Amino acid sequence: MRNATIERNTAETRISLFLELDGSGRSEISTGCGFLDHMLTLFASHGRFDLKLSCKGDTNVDYHHTTEDVGICLGTAFSQALGDKAGINRYGYAVIPMDEALVMTALDFSGRGGYYPDTAIPTQKVGDFDTELVDEFFFAFARTAQATLHIRQICGGNSHHIIEGMFKSFARAARQAVAADPELKGEIPSTKGVI
Repeated sequence: MRNATIERNTAETRISLFLELDGSGRSEISTGCGFLDHMLTLFASHGRFDLKLSCKGDTNVDYHHTTEDVGICLGTAFSQALGDKAGINRYGYAVIPMDEALVMTALDFSGRGGYYPDTAIPTQKVGDFDTELVDEFFFAFARTAQATLHIRQICGGNSHHIIEGMFKSFARAARQAVAADPELKGEIPSTKGVI
């Protein structure tokens, strides 16, 4: 089974996370931020990942540390669960409509962490969640998962819809990227022989 358990305790957050890559989309998520819980639930469901996550953070300040540290832990979990990445597709791609919003994600578990967004979220907040934190989450994930991650907003005017499209397309791209490629027969998907 391809899974990982992560525990991260700092002065700002206490996080416990379990990830199963070959799951059914079940999730138990409690971060103290309703909007982030909603996005991570969507991610688990559309990626078919089983995700159990508890975060106790300094949400009395804001959701910055919680959002970034959850991204760090989720990226670390993917890195650990994938191991040497033998036999996986490595690349994933998805274009997802969410009402008027259309978002594309391209993902490569390349061993080189980088997040390259091209989005324009029109409001500073969705509920009490600062929309600038979406990029903080994905930067943290890409860095610790050692993945190259491009997310592009093709169109959209509703902030909630755009962000939801980002997480759903990210989930579908990740699902495709971590899936087994039967033609590789367990080989490392790189001409270098290592990722």
